[in-house]
Amino acid sequence: MIDRDAQANGASVRNFGFITVTGQERGTSWARARRSSAIWEEVARQAGISILQRGLWMTTRRAEAAAVLEAFVRTEMGEGCRILSRAEASARCPALVGADVQAVLQSSIDLRVESREAVPKIAAWLAERHGVVFLRQTAVLSVEPPRLETSRGIVAAGAAVVCPGDDAVSLFPQRIAKYQPTRCKLQMLRLANPGFRLPGALMSDLGLVRYAGYSALPEAASLRARLKSEQDEHLRHGIHLIVVQSADGTLVVGDSHQYATTPDYFADERIDQLILDEFTAATGRRPPAICERWIGTYPACSDRTMFIDAPARSVRIVVITSGSGASTGFAIGEEAVADLYERSVANGDS
Repeated sequence: MIDRDAQANGASVRNFGFITVTGQERGTSWARARRSSAIWEEVARQAGISILQRGLWMTTRRAEAAAVLEAFVRTEMGEGCRILSRAEASARCPALVGADVQAVLQSSIDLRVESREAVPKIAAWLAERHGVVFLRQTAVLSVEPPRLETSRGIVAAGAAVVCPGDDAVSLFPQRIAKYQPTRCKLQMLRLANPGFRLPGALMSDLGLVRYAGYSALPEAASLRARLKSEQDEHLRHGIHLIVVQSADGTLVVGDSHQYATTPDYFADERIDQLILDEFTAATGRRPPAICERWIGTYPACSDRTMFIDAPARSVRIVVITSGSGASTGFAIGEEAVADLYERSVANGDS
């Protein structure tokens, strides 16, 4: 495993650690999320990673949003989900049922880990238990198996999987360019312990027009029109609400989505305030004090959630272009390795 940084420092540790199944795009993406969730359970157990939260608490404030929930649970994607009335939700978690709450989608199938801790633990487990060698602070200059040219010399490799994240210019730029990727910049915050435990990862109405598993349903059109009228600034900045809770009780809150070939790295206070306004609207509570702020970036494509490209028989380029790496990455990894293996067998390689 060759990494240009001394430790994981990009999108893999700047996220929510939210392994989201509920709301993923219907079909292949949803199936990948189900498979990845199962792998996370297995890896977490073996690598000593704590699963801090289970499930989703999707709170809605508008009748149009409640209608989307009703339509969603009638699909196959509603497996493991149920809708709570306002009274049922209040009995389950009164701290999160504000005056405007109409209904809550409760899911039991989503997971949450602390990415900053989980990713290093996975690396340590791979090294100690499976003999994986990590070359840190090493740049890969060319990939032509059986030779990988790096900033530390030549590495022998029968096959290679290139995972460039949002770097579209260092390796195989012409192959990557045909997918027309851009970059997505997002803003996130950590808030102080609110004094109560969340019943699951928290989301709200805005998420129902952001996540394709909901937004592709016909019922979402009416909600989108109302949100356009009432929260257009949130929509223009790609804001929707996710709140997850860490072991110490603090809350990771976000996020926004702004697209550019080279996004700037400056946080906009207005965007943070819009995120916090949605926190207040969804919970009926003022947000706790801000402990941390940060910016993340990931690759994005308008017409696909990921791609696997084969520039050579023994090379695969794998890029997740939807910000769903934690949720679908393990399953996509299986697909990439299986494709390499199957082509190797078909060609009679040893």
